[in-house]
Amino acid sequence: MQVIVDGLSTNYHVSGDGHKTVLLLHGWGDSSLGLAGLQQELSKNFTVVAPDLPGFGKTDNPPSPWGLSDYANFVKAFMHKLKINEIYAIIGHSNGGAIAIRAVGKGLLGPDKLILLASSGVRSPYNGRQKGLRLLVKTGKAVTMPLPKIIKRKLRMTVYNTIGSEMLIAEDLQETFKKIVSDDVTADAGRISIPTLLIYGEEDRATSPATGRLFHEKIKNSIYEQVASAGHFVHLDQPALTNKAIGDFLHV
Repeated sequence: MQVIVDGLSTNYHVSGDGHKTVLLLHGWGDSSLGLAGLQQELSKNFTVVAPDLPGFGKTDNPPSPWGLSDYANFVKAFMHKLKINEIYAIIGHSNGGAIAIRAVGKGLLGPDKLILLASSGVRSPYNGRQKGLRLLVKTGKAVTMPLPKIIKRKLRMTVYNTIGSEMLIAEDLQETFKKIVSDDVTADAGRISIPTLLIYGEEDRATSPATGRLFHEKIKNSIYEQVASAGHFVHLDQPALTNKAIGDFLHV
């Protein structure tokens, strides 16, 4: 389905016909399709709405570099456009979780419950190795200037992959990515008091379990679960365990 939200052609999926609505927010470089399995499972009991966020899937790019607050306001406008005034739960994965924390913490959205899957949003200082590699990225641009474009891109990709950056996943959104990764939502998390479930993969190298534990400390009414043998896409690595934890939480 398509709808125009704030001038952007927005793609989204709606499934299920439950009395309560669940909103799914995907992560950076992903789309609503990345949460399709979870959406299918939740559709048995809820109406599930899953948009492609601006710049991803089949939704237009944002008109300028966006930060988390821009995305949070967009989600609010999207739900208003669909005439959905009551949200039972928001489920956000990775950057979608950071957007959800900003939206709920600022009072832009008021769900009854919040579920964070490997949510990002804690911008802790980089360790020495990462600082060195980031310096290499900056200085490397000058060093590689004489090289052919395709070789320069391969070298940059190698370095970015080494430091765990997702910037080149959506290369046309680099300025948006820079704004997002410099925006910390820890303070927003401290303002959240609704029941919140945090699920993190034990082997997550993109958003470590330490991030989940910090959010757990900040969000007063929260539950933290760590899933073994799962990485950043915990809902794909361990779907049965993740779906059960979510189902139990939503039906309490």
